[in-house]
Amino acid sequence: MRAKSNHNDQLNTRAASIVAGAVMLSRLLGLARELIFAGFFGAGRGMDAFITAFRAPNLLRDLFAEGALSTAFVTVFSQKIATNGDQSAWKLASKMMTLTTVFMSLVSLLGIFFAPELIALLAPGFGPEKAELTILLTKVMYPFILLVSLAALIMGMLNAKNIFTAPALASSFFNLGSIIGGVVFGWYFDPHFGERALTGLALGTLLGGLLQLVVQLPSLSKAGFHFILDFDWRDPGVKQVLLLMLPAVIAASAVQINVMVNSIFASYLGDGPVSWLSYAFRLMQLPLGVFGVAIATVTLPLVSRIAALGDLMKFRSTLARALRLALFLTIPSAVGLMILARPIIALIYEHGKFHLHDTIQTAMALQFYSIGLVSYACIKVLSPAFYALNHRYTPMMVSFLSIALNLFFNWIFIFKLHMGHRGLALSTALSATLNFGLLYFFMVRFAGPLELRQLLSTCWRCGLSTLPMMILVWFSSHLLEQLHGSPILIRTGALLLIVTMAILLFFTASLLLKVEETSDFLLILKSRWNRLKKG
Repeated sequence: MRAKSNHNDQLNTRAASIVAGAVMLSRLLGLARELIFAGFFGAGRGMDAFITAFRAPNLLRDLFAEGALSTAFVTVFSQKIATNGDQSAWKLASKMMTLTTVFMSLVSLLGIFFAPELIALLAPGFGPEKAELTILLTKVMYPFILLVSLAALIMGMLNAKNIFTAPALASSFFNLGSIIGGVVFGWYFDPHFGERALTGLALGTLLGGLLQLVVQLPSLSKAGFHFILDFDWRDPGVKQVLLLMLPAVIAASAVQINVMVNSIFASYLGDGPVSWLSYAFRLMQLPLGVFGVAIATVTLPLVSRIAALGDLMKFRSTLARALRLALFLTIPSAVGLMILARPIIALIYEHGKFHLHDTIQTAMALQFYSIGLVSYACIKVLSPAFYALNHRYTPMMVSFLSIALNLFFNWIFIFKLHMGHRGLALSTALSATLNFGLLYFFMVRFAGPLELRQLLSTCWRCGLSTLPMMILVWFSSHLLEQLHGSPILIRTGALLLIVTMAILLFFTASLLLKVEETSDFLLILKSRWNRLKKG
């Protein structure tokens, strides 16, 4: 029995590594997208308008499509497979696809019609011309929510069937479509890439959403799904998904609503802060997406099936292992981002219309965002597990508190301490930390102890393992600042060398301190290397 458990753990870890690799590609392409757009438009009025316009449908994507809808659907879909078989699950999928198409089409139309009111809410500090540009871009991009909602449903079906590569790669196609379509359409509207070219970026976003949907269809067909229009929305499975969705929307909304609230505050701080916060959050999402999202993507279908079968001991063990892996991967990432924030941003963004001042301001935002990186990753793993246990209202109530705390911190940091956009990033990080702490507390109450001794052991051992890496990175950061203005190849080579040495130091220290997750990770790398040699 133990051998079977170890085999399943290896399979799950391997699946997480596949997802992590695919998400890494997506995040790098997303970073390339930001880099290209920053070079063309800098961090001024135009990008503030585009980022705010994209935030409206993107918030709905995070809450409904890739947040609540995905979490609720994967939970019920996985349970259907475990208890009633594949055919019952496929029928539920057709009903949800039909419902999602109808509902999100209506949402898209409402978003286009009420775009002026929406932007007045999201960016009350924008002047008339800036607001008008933002409204236009919002109207162009709003149908994006329909495309990515359908893509998220398909992603959930494939993940529940243990097919991870195609859905994880789908977001890479979104970024490719956004980059290629945005540049081509932008050049068509304005070859000099003035503000008129922003409409091209908006059209490129729609193209990316379409590609994200279409690229998954072949894998879904091979898995055995054939879509049939089904308006029987009184089905118990549909009702169960919808009942899970409402609290999931609120629970998943904490970070996103906090980011949106930050944007509202930032709209009063002039031209630039909205863009600085967005660029910094994008960089922070690189390790978050690669590690936190990858682990959560693999863990959710697994714990849903385990909970459906009533094996609470295995549920706790699986969840605890996922949390330890998230800690192991994100603690050094957070430290690295904090110390190397300025040279990383200078290397990636500082060209074209993105200047030294923008680099300094974005780096400060990234340093404060990084304080909450570990908590962000653990929330991604922990929050969906409550739905598998049918405690769907707990994450919702925790989110309410997190949002209220973020508002309070924003008020303190902006109006009392006058920290500007740095305070907005810090308040988001502190709110996320509280969110994770409360979720962990309530999960222990509902499911029992989550191997706390092993979790604390991983935490302090990883903390000690980062010390030699931290010393190296700290002294190297000064060298990188001296290289500012040098050819980009020299700066890139120096940064890559420092990051590589830091990773090696961290893994060496982790092995010496016997961090269990280090061995797991090295086994993954070894197995992938062996497969590459055989291929």
